[in-house]
Amino acid sequence: MPVKIVDNLPAISILEHENIFVMTASRASQQDIRPLHVAVLNLMPTKEVTETQLLRVIGNTPLQVEVTFLHTATHESKHVSSEHLDTFYKTFEEIKDDNFDGLIITGAPIEQIDFEEVHYWEELKTIMDWAQEHVFSTLYICWAAQAGLFYRYGIEKHPLPQKMHGVFHHKVLMKHEPLVRGFDDWFWAPHSRHTEVREADIAACPDLDILASSPEAGVYLIASKDGKHIFVTGHGEYEHDTLQKEYERDRNKGMDIPVPKHYFPNDDPTQRPIVTWRAHANLLYANWLNYYVYQETPYDLSQVAHKKKN
Repeated sequence: MPVKIVDNLPAISILEHENIFVMTASRASQQDIRPLHVAVLNLMPTKEVTETQLLRVIGNTPLQVEVTFLHTATHESKHVSSEHLDTFYKTFEEIKDDNFDGLIITGAPIEQIDFEEVHYWEELKTIMDWAQEHVFSTLYICWAAQAGLFYRYGIEKHPLPQKMHGVFHHKVLMKHEPLVRGFDDWFWAPHSRHTEVREADIAACPDLDILASSPEAGVYLIASKDGKHIFVTGHGEYEHDTLQKEYERDRNKGMDIPVPKHYFPNDDPTQRPIVTWRAHANLLYANWLNYYVYQETPYDLSQVAHKKKN
């Protein structure tokens, strides 16, 4: 089934070229189906790239998903045109009275800034509070995972001695959980961050479960026991060359950045990276949408807040 997106979004042509089924809003209106309504709060500066990455994994499921892109009103994006935001995005004020089956909050390249110093921190807290009553399940990616763990559970982030970036081997720790259903015992996933949350801090929180972890990169998948909050500390949605572009960008800035681990053949950055994580990424998003959203959300979205209380 397709992912439903607004007409003329630039990502459409890219996804169609990859044989990923997308459906414009005008075509979807002709179908008598109640799609899943998923909001994506896109905090990344390169918004169009992130749109394509997320639509690629969301669109590879048997469910029809209608996506609403959100941007923060308290921070001016410098890497995307105002025309793009005006055409394809909404602000929180425009959707605050609506209900959604799911919410995705993306990462942002601001891990080294204290949460309280982030320009849109107060707005983000308002959105996370709003989601408690208006969203059935929220998926937090990378920095957003750290922000969500801090705001909801008081779990601190910690600086790393050097950037954690590369593709790392992870072990499934709770095989019975629907989020990791169908995963191999060990799987690969990308990370790209300067800070971490520590396994001991999460394990000490009775409301959270660690579902997968890496001996090198640390915890990867964390879920609240009620399944309403899913935290992903890495980037399963990354394209084959995303880490490569980040590495080259940092090197061009004069930063002393090591080669991403387990990414280039023979750790040679002149060679094309080999993708080892795509199957896991598709399954991760399919499981979240199916087991934590589709199977649980009431057909009438106005009942989302009622069901979450029960």
